[in-house]
Amino acid sequence: MSDSVNKDAKRTLIVASVFGALAVGIGAFGAHSLKAHLLEIGRFDTFETAVRYHFYHTFALLVVGLLQLRFNNKYLSWSATCFLAGILLFSGSLYTLCLAPSLAYLGIITPFGGLFFIAGWLITAFGVSRQ
Repeated sequence: MSDSVNKDAKRTLIVASVFGALAVGIGAFGAHSLKAHLLEIGRFDTFETAVRYHFYHTFALLVVGLLQLRFNNKYLSWSATCFLAGILLFSGSLYTLCLAPSLAYLGIITPFGGLFFIAGWLITAFGVSRQ
């Protein structure tokens, strides 16, 4: 394995670990400190969706990081970037809708996060198939 593969894998695994910790913290904060507010504004389900997809794609990042230890190609780095962008755009925009309803217009970026999630999965498959 080359040093660049190890660096890419290490970076992906560190980012996944940090995003996992954030998902737990944000989820707990929403479930305990924000629950009444989220129920009042009718956004509790939105918040849960944001946390759920945040977690799913944190696990996807972990898998990609492990795949990067095994396979040496640029596609896995691209898929990690897509998953990261998806978390930021999809979950991030939903968190924003829940915490700052006055910024509801940012909800228009949510589908772009979903597209990044889809691209990440497809690029992961392509990257593995190239080996």
